[in-house]
Amino acid sequence: MQPPIELILVFSKSMFSDLLSEAFSLDARFKVVGQVATQQEVTSLLGSNRVDVILIDGDLGDSSQTAFNILSQVRRGPSNAKPIMMIEKREGQKTVEYFRNGAKGVFIKSGTEFKLLCKCIDCVQSGQIWASREELFWIVSAFESARFSNSSLKIVDAKGTNLLSKREEDVVRLLMEGLSNREIARNLDLSEHTIKNYLFRIFDKLGVSSRTELLLYAQGFMTPNGASNGAHKGPTSAPALEPNTAEVAAGATANRQDSRACA
Repeated sequence: MQPPIELILVFSKSMFSDLLSEAFSLDARFKVVGQVATQQEVTSLLGSNRVDVILIDGDLGDSSQTAFNILSQVRRGPSNAKPIMMIEKREGQKTVEYFRNGAKGVFIKSGTEFKLLCKCIDCVQSGQIWASREELFWIVSAFESARFSNSSLKIVDAKGTNLLSKREEDVVRLLMEGLSNREIARNLDLSEHTIKNYLFRIFDKLGVSSRTELLLYAQGFMTPNGASNGAHKGPTSAPALEPNTAEVAAGATANRQDSRACA
């Protein structure tokens, strides 16, 4: 028998958190290791427990920024916990930012059956992305909003320190232009095996686990030459998303009840 999926519930409303915790207690597949409401409490639980999945209230605290701070904290930390954002309604820009900051799924809190949430958690725990077709469309549209062909890429931390080497940045830039590993290798005069090794190192440095997450993360650092971050305009097509072992083609396993997919 497999061990239960260990969860942290991060909600500002204790009643909602309590109801979820009680529901999970009736299913042997899940174990709630903590119910918290602040970033400091999340840090404490992550440091003292094995955590698989974190359910985060999108309306946590006084502003949505609190939820984004927790997402970033989980991504930077040593834990392998996978965050799922629990939201009241779908919003395009927020959805893209959730995934860019490390969310593995977004789930509507109200009016959705509990068994669908369990399916979402199973999907994310298996290494896939949980998103509706509409949300996948927003993500692809975000790729289309940046002009990669004449852009520079510099991925830095909060202090402005480069996180990637020049060669690693070249790999990411070409990936964002839609090139396959083989095409990137040809452009950089390297072997395809070397490109795969570069990608694994990049994943490790940035705390991402798939090409899709890497593209979302890196897009926030793309700037047209001579412009500031955020001033991008769209290319003619979105970059190709190649599935890896933890990721299947978007929409391949759709859940018709909520038009959602593990991607």
